[in-house]
Amino acid sequence: MNSQKQRLVAALQTFLDTPLDAQLQQAASTDSQRIALELFGAIATTVPAYQDFLRKQEIEPEKIQTFSDFQSLPLTTKSNYLQAYPLAALCRHGKLETCDFIAVSSGSTGKPTYWPRFVSDEFSIARRFEQVFCDSFGANTKSTLAVVCFPLGTWVGGMYTTSCCRHLAAKGYPITLITPGNNKTEIFRVVQELAPLFEQTVLLGYPPFLKDAIDSGITQGIEWSRYSIKLVFAGEVFSEEWRSLVGERVGSTNPCYDSASLYGTADAGVLGNETPLSICIRRFLANCPDIARILFGESRLPTLVQYDPNSRFFETQEDGTLLFSGDNGIPLIRYHISDTGGIISYDEMLRFLNENGFDPLKALNSQNREIYPLPFVYVFGRSHFTVSYFGANIYPENVMVGLEQHEIREWVTGKFVMEVKEDDRNNRFLSIVVELGSELEASPQIERAIAMSIHTQLLRLNSEFANYVPPEYQSPQITLTALGDPEYFPLGVKHRYTRK
Repeated sequence: MNSQKQRLVAALQTFLDTPLDAQLQQAASTDSQRIALELFGAIATTVPAYQDFLRKQEIEPEKIQTFSDFQSLPLTTKSNYLQAYPLAALCRHGKLETCDFIAVSSGSTGKPTYWPRFVSDEFSIARRFEQVFCDSFGANTKSTLAVVCFPLGTWVGGMYTTSCCRHLAAKGYPITLITPGNNKTEIFRVVQELAPLFEQTVLLGYPPFLKDAIDSGITQGIEWSRYSIKLVFAGEVFSEEWRSLVGERVGSTNPCYDSASLYGTADAGVLGNETPLSICIRRFLANCPDIARILFGESRLPTLVQYDPNSRFFETQEDGTLLFSGDNGIPLIRYHISDTGGIISYDEMLRFLNENGFDPLKALNSQNREIYPLPFVYVFGRSHFTVSYFGANIYPENVMVGLEQHEIREWVTGKFVMEVKEDDRNNRFLSIVVELGSELEASPQIERAIAMSIHTQLLRLNSEFANYVPPEYQSPQITLTALGDPEYFPLGVKHRYTRK
């Protein structure tokens, strides 16, 4: 019991006493490889499951002395590590009771997984929220209402977000939390009654849900622009057209400072976060797909965030999958999370952009806020959300842009399902089922306009599509459904953009 108290007090004191700028300056200058090695040493001596994992691989922990040695360590995965050992054995000293909270992953790729943590594990994640609230929203000097719109319950998003934002309030930020979860009626009520009492209001939630809530609020007469709305997203890749669209509907005037996306997982909390700099860079690349393709190696635009390498240490494999190491209720070393992406150093990113005629530091209106030389990590959407059509990978991110064009976006919710089908002559075609907005009816004119918009954006953004798919098969077949269609868009169910 005393060790738990000491662990909490030490972590809390460090969090409360360390200013954000000092923490991030330290992150940019310390030896993160050495810290990763030290984490390995601590886990190899205190976590029974990892000790057994190394033993079965015939690895002697004391021989892992250099970073090259560290890189030779076997990868841990859900199947070979997390599901292979009892939950308690994955925790320090084999004691589940050293953690005080358990979250559950969504189970989107299989059986739900349990993730224990102790309150001290939340402070490193709270710094990611602090980065967003302070450097993006200026919440260190503005009274802020934070409205948690993530689902509440055993799932990781809502409760983790609430805990981290309360830690910011404890640190002295003038932030007040309220947790309506994903109940739109409650969200509308608390915003209309409480937001006028604060200088700004932050909505935190999954991108499609926040858009739906904002659109539904507009139909009910809510003037979002009255409340100085800021937005925090997590869980999905979205386009810069989508950010602009949602920003316009809440009265945003500065997209680089009015929203931020978190790269988070149930496995280890928030791994990185968008910054005004990363958003500025991403918006430039969204308008220059050829340059983006050179940088990222693909025809789709990934999420681009900066991260603290002392908190979550990233590596990449030759096939483009990401690994990370980090301390948590279940500490993880070289964990294969099945995300595809890459790492770019701060200097490398700025050099590449300057060589291609763009200076993000000059383009970004910093509003006298600090810009930190933190590394970048980029993350694509999960590959199982793509479809293969004439050998071309069609990504949801490409289709989203077609639905977010000015002439289309007022008709649709942004949700769709794409799949490759065959007609009665066994010819393949790209089918896209699109959800209409409320009180709209399907028409051939709307179908044609949507097909043309998606076709145009696929040709612009996806070179495989433009070169692999014969012109006569390029135009998608659009099917329009009513809002909340039970087959394709059931209410209250996590949305899937593809069907195999």
